Amino acid sequence: MTRINSYILKLISKYISKEFNEKEFNELKKWIKQDSKNEELFINHLKVYKKKRRTELLKILDEDIAWKRIVSKLKTPLKSISISKNYNSKTKFRKLFSEIPKYAAAVLLLFTIGYFYQKIYLKSDMKPEVQSKYITLQLENGTTKIINTENSSKLISDNGKVIGNQKGNELVYNTEVDKINEKLAYNTLFVPYGKRFKIKLSDGTLVHLNAGSSLKYPIKFLKGQKRTVFLNGEAYFSVTKDLNHPFIVNAEELNIEVLGTEFNVSSYPEDAESNVVLVEGSVGMYKINNTLNEATMLIPGVKGTLNKESKKISTEKVNTFIYTSWREGGLFFRKMTFKNIAKKIERHYNMKIIIKNKLLENEIFNANFNEEPIENILSYFSESYKLEYKIENNKIFIN
Repeated sequence: MTRINSYILKLISKYISKEFNEKEFNELKKWIKQDSKNEELFINHLKVYKKKRRTELLKILDEDIAWKRIVSKLKTPLKSISISKNYNSKTKFRKLFSEIPKYAAAVLLLFTIGYFYQKIYLKSDMKPEVQSKYITLQLENGTTKIINTENSSKLISDNGKVIGNQKGNELVYNTEVDKINEKLAYNTLFVPYGKRFKIKLSDGTLVHLNAGSSLKYPIKFLKGQKRTVFLNGEAYFSVTKDLNHPFIVNAEELNIEVLGTEFNVSSYPEDAESNVVLVEGSVGMYKINNTLNEATMLIPGVKGTLNKESKKISTEKVNTFIYTSWREGGLFFRKMTFKNIAKKIERHYNMKIIIKNKLLENEIFNANFNEEPIENILSYFSESYKLEYKIENNKIFIN
């Protein structure tokens, strides 16, 4: 029987442990596609692995974030497989794997991961993957790590040096990170629905990330260059002051430039507006094809709004607490449509809301809640506004 050479065995081992990078993935895929015998060898190797770690493997395949992302991103599902939208994630997994040979599924999974890897993680305009229940960190080399907020861990660079420490729901980068050939190296943090996370950048800037958000940032800011980060979703920034290195938050079509201040940015891709609320200091907000000289300047207590359709920026005085209370788990709704309220609740609690009464979507409501069970919020709307609801399989149906 043909044997697998040591290098391919190493790649398969990395595939099993999900620690391979893009280059290694492509090499393994190329080897499998070269010969049908290679595919058979790959499957047989997984059989041995599965026999040794049957329970662990099933758990990994059932719970790993990659599977949920793969299913959600497939543009052309297999013809022989039908997955009902009403299935929960575990049902999807069992249905799919019951209809194809067990170990051939591993090959399918490998190639599908390639689609997921290239279409999602290699894009510069990364969007948060809200289907995941894990907080994840994508490193410069393409490796993705799951962050366990119940534990602590160290973030190690390719040269073996500690560049950051994670403890609970906070990741802190070292202020004295070695320069990497004077070239910016980025990490990207993804926070799913139902979770929040804090990150302290290498310059000391503290960022609170809200549910369903992602932040792309350099592991080390370079001398003589602006400190630029890229946000999808919502975050509260407490920026370390540095007159020589302005701090820029890029949020889709909007740039927010500061020297040192505190402000909140909300710019979810599905929202019609991007909002900036200034708590202290000053910021300039401008469209990406403009410069700071053309910016709309904000003062504390003012919200700046970019309308994504008209591309116009407007300002108004606001109570900043309404827009920043999410850091402590609070939810504030002021003159907000029920459709937008539902979206915020979805992000906050990681539950899908289906509004059956379409007339309700554009009704305006005012309400505020501390961090409390979703049932309390639904009961409030039910009692105050006579709304009917039911919860089934992590979905909320509102009539």
